[in-house]
Amino acid sequence: MSLNFFKPVDEAIVGVSVLLPKQVLGKKIKIHTKSRGFPQLNEVRVVLFGVNENRNGFFTSTTYDTNEFRKQFYQLYPGNWAIEIADLGDLLNGETPEDTYFAIKEACIHLKELNIIPLIIGGTQDLTVAAYQVFQDKKEWVNIVSVDSRFDFSQDEDLISGKSYMSKIIMDTPSYLFNYTNIGYQSYLIAQEELDLMKKLFFDSIRLGSVLDNNQITEPIFREADIASFDMKCLQSSSDGTYTNGAPNGIDSRTICTLARYAGISDKLSLAGFFDLPSNMLFHKLLAQIIWYFIEGVNCRFEEYPVNLTKSFKRYTVQMSDREMVFHQSEKSGRWWLEIQNENYLDNKSKSNTLLSCMHKDYLDACKDVLPDRWWKATKRR
Repeated sequence: MSLNFFKPVDEAIVGVSVLLPKQVLGKKIKIHTKSRGFPQLNEVRVVLFGVNENRNGFFTSTTYDTNEFRKQFYQLYPGNWAIEIADLGDLLNGETPEDTYFAIKEACIHLKELNIIPLIIGGTQDLTVAAYQVFQDKKEWVNIVSVDSRFDFSQDEDLISGKSYMSKIIMDTPSYLFNYTNIGYQSYLIAQEELDLMKKLFFDSIRLGSVLDNNQITEPIFREADIASFDMKCLQSSSDGTYTNGAPNGIDSRTICTLARYAGISDKLSLAGFFDLPSNMLFHKLLAQIIWYFIEGVNCRFEEYPVNLTKSFKRYTVQMSDREMVFHQSEKSGRWWLEIQNENYLDNKSKSNTLLSCMHKDYLDACKDVLPDRWWKATKRR
């Protein structure tokens, strides 16, 4: 990984921690500064770095002040964490957006090979393309979960536009996108053609109201994710500090922290990005707490991926009117999985997808002869 990609954290920002108690994050994590040099990444589990690439963004985007975020993040206290964290500074923009994509991809590939989870902070959500290319280069199937008020398929006249980052990922050949799931979409921001496309491709989506009513339904979604992409325009304006310029409806501050924790606790997830960030003091504080909850989740991982059914799992068989369904519950975490037995599904995708993450409710529904919707989509997906 080229050290030239990264601009060190300003010494003055690190100096803010000097007067703070010795237990704060600013005195616990490894920080890339000019005086300290690039940190040793041995034993590091989570790395964060800032990005300010917004030249391919479709929506108006301001440059995010990552240093103000760091001031807030460094003064938080860690939980009872057994993992090391590093801040690599800010990744410099390339000559073109594509150069920045390449730098992000190369940095994340290197970190992933070291079993380190990169957290990309800043820039616009089209940087998800660079995250996808990390897996594409290795010819690995990838599940993308996007927390967003929109699907990002259509932002112009055409249904799949060059201005949409998801269009780039879907249209790439060969495609290694296994599944795309949207969490938090708002119906009045979505064209009917986009909904039809989601159904045609058997992608999953959860409406904003459903997320706010019961955020636990998102946990199995994140459990299947390789990449979590957070578009912070999904937040309600009273939560992100944009007020009259922001969204009247959206995800609130407590829910976004919960979603970040679900992403972090996912044993499968290996890369996350937080994009389209409003640059104001309230949001700097909120983002610091969101990142804190993500790291808390990573620390609480159950190490249940890949799933080993021979160890501490209970098997439940449900005889429905037209089929038999098999569920497995972990005695360690209490989480549930559902067996996928569709032959096409097994032929076309990796073995890891023979089990589908689910909830206890899916088991109870099956007992009432109701097929889980996600199971049906998974068996149809190509």
